[in-house]
Amino acid sequence: MHRENTARPPARRSVLALVAAAGAAVLAACGVRREPGAAAPPRRYRYGDDPSQFADLYLPPGGTAVRVVVVIIHGGYWRSTYGAELGVPLAQDLAPRGYACWNLEYRRAGNGGGWPETFDDVAAGIDHLAVAAAEHGLDLRATTALGHSAGGHLAVWAAGRPTLPPGTPGAGAPVVPLAAVVSQAGVLDLAQARALGLSDDAVENLLGAPGDPDRYALADPMTAIPLAVPVYAVHGTEDTTVPPAQSEAYVAAASAAGATAELVCVPGDHFAVITPGSEAWAAVLASLEQASDPGPPDQG
Repeated sequence: MHRENTARPPARRSVLALVAAAGAAVLAACGVRREPGAAAPPRRYRYGDDPSQFADLYLPPGGTAVRVVVVIIHGGYWRSTYGAELGVPLAQDLAPRGYACWNLEYRRAGNGGGWPETFDDVAAGIDHLAVAAAEHGLDLRATTALGHSAGGHLAVWAAGRPTLPPGTPGAGAPVVPLAAVVSQAGVLDLAQARALGLSDDAVENLLGAPGDPDRYALADPMTAIPLAVPVYAVHGTEDTTVPPAQSEAYVAAASAAGATAELVCVPGDHFAVITPGSEAWAAVLASLEQASDPGPPDQG
């Protein structure tokens, strides 16, 4: 695994084991707890009338403190062929580690999605997390988005919502602001992806109106640089579905603009980063750890 530091160097992880051991006591004292017992099945929340407008909330097993809330946004090149089931293994792995997971579904191209519906859904779906948080006493101040592939694009786009022009999809002050993003093989440079025609012109399939540059700019995470929150871009070196150049371009541009961004190169293909137990998944976990508690700058 290779990590490239950018605008703000990340904290060292040499003491993570000690932090984890001590953190258990801190979380027990300060975190939100459920009654002891087995892990509950996820609870579904609907944020609209369409069948795809829902999110499933996974909570840690009883007695485990909630450390951070994670919004999981699945990929699939924004097409309806793929759904929130892709995020289930991630939520099932993260919940026992103390993460409350909001596995978000949204309309995709082919089932009512595209522009602006997909973007409206992601914004509304994240904001609806406030309803679940109120019911379960969840602290949303450090909410992190975890997005794979097209979901990585949507996660980084969502983090830039406060800067969108009024009247555009997702614009306005978010009800649930994102504190960080961990992108897993994200499609982070739409102009480049469009030029390459990735996945049979998936970008144009999502956005339509190929002659409307404003629409493409509003949807492109590159346009929102610099973000006010850190982005950790984890990407497999053998990924042929979304080239690593997508993450490389974003992190380079964000770094040059003074934003906090980090490129994490890991072994494996496009799906290694969403395969719990893999080396790539271990890097995702480390990035989530850093996102939730970045610590002091590394002086070494």
